[in-house]
Amino acid sequence: MTLPDLDLAHLRHAIELARNARAAGHHPFAAVIVADDGRTLAEAHNLAAGADGNPTQHAELLAVALAFRVASPAQLARATLYASAEPCCMCAGAIHWCGIGRVVYGLSEGRLLELSGEHPDNPSLSLSCREVLARSGRKVEVVGPLLEDEAAAAHRGYWT
Repeated sequence: MTLPDLDLAHLRHAIELARNARAAGHHPFAAVIVADDGRTLAEAHNLAAGADGNPTQHAELLAVALAFRVASPAQLARATLYASAEPCCMCAGAIHWCGIGRVVYGLSEGRLLELSGEHPDNPSLSLSCREVLARSGRKVEVVGPLLEDEAAAAHRGYWT
């Protein structure tokens, strides 16, 4: 499947935000939500790092909450969430509940687990976002993993 250049540009932007999050002391994850007219509705990075971090503050969850405030349900249904890494099942649930119509992600959950190992800050339920969103009553297109080596770069050495 060939993706439009704009999809790759938005995904690269999410990957860049993940690198910036790491540089700022946060977990290296980020998400960007873009309307079908190309307008950025929201962007966020993970705020769930460290002992004081709230584990629900994943980038996708934060971005979805921001987008929900500025876009109608119809706009969200036509929007795309670009995530530096595959959304976890919690974030996939938020994507479902807020009606985001499309997800494009970089790093797969499997590759992330290879990089993070058994790190306590990255527990996994080993449940792909595709599996979660396939059970949604809404049609949600899921594209990924893409640019996986680029997306993995922000995680190399972080989890050790």
